[in-house]
Amino acid sequence: MYKSEIIQLHQLLVNLMKFLVDNGIPREKFSDYLNLTISPHHIYKTKNEHKKAVFLLANEISNVLADSNEIVPTGVARRIEYIWDRLKEDD
Repeated sequence: MYKSEIIQLHQLLVNLMKFLVDNGIPREKFSDYLNLTISPHHIYKTKNEHKKAVFLLANEISNVLADSNEIVPTGVARRIEYIWDRLKEDD
């Protein structure tokens, strides 16, 4: 993916996170993402930094949905978590 596409995906996931928070999911469920020093508006950050933010936020969203509403199968949530763990190891 191009950097601009990753930033768009990042913004989409942030909008989904905000929707979930507005509908009763505690912000604390997204604490790891919220502690990052990157947002979709930080276009000067590297493609890799945005990619890691996307996977971290996708991991947190999938875990919330798997735990609370069973919308996302737990296998999907585990796979996203596995990918996130591998990205963390690459640092």
